[in-house]
Amino acid sequence: MKYSTLALFFVVIFLSACKNDQVLSTDHENQAIHKILDEWHLAASKADFDLYFSYMSDSSIFIGTDATENWNKQEFKAFSKPYFDRGKAWSFTAVDRNIYLSGAHELAWFDELLQTQMKICRGSGVMVKEGIHWKVKHYVLSMTIPNEHADTVVKIKTVAEDSLILKMTQNSK
Repeated sequence: MKYSTLALFFVVIFLSACKNDQVLSTDHENQAIHKILDEWHLAASKADFDLYFSYMSDSSIFIGTDATENWNKQEFKAFSKPYFDRGKAWSFTAVDRNIYLSGAHELAWFDELLQTQMKICRGSGVMVKEGIHWKVKHYVLSMTIPNEHADTVVKIKTVAEDSLILKMTQNSK
């Protein structure tokens, strides 16, 4: 009886230690991702083109606030270069962020609320672990609209976007 009690005790201790390691690992990965995203946004505000794009995977996608803005990394670099060249690209500061990790901690997805020159925006994305470094793989930037102002915003967007919708639906046929 003493042997089985002792064995059970060690099994419980071992499993508890494994769970603690997993929590520590998750905390470490979350902190690393927070740091990288903060540094990525800071690099844009400092117009550090090379540093900014070093945080993105070579096969990354950036989707901007305009319906036509869906770029791979090279296209996004070409679009962004003039903004960086003038000394300040854009300034995003996270005011809230949620990070979720896959079980193997090789994939993360996140959403964030950002203080920007466009007021509050939402960023969401996917990060992948490439070797020991986390990289932005996919990022979507969206402007937020208070629900009580949605009708007004739709009226403003209608003229510009009705023709775009028509063009996109004709191209898909």
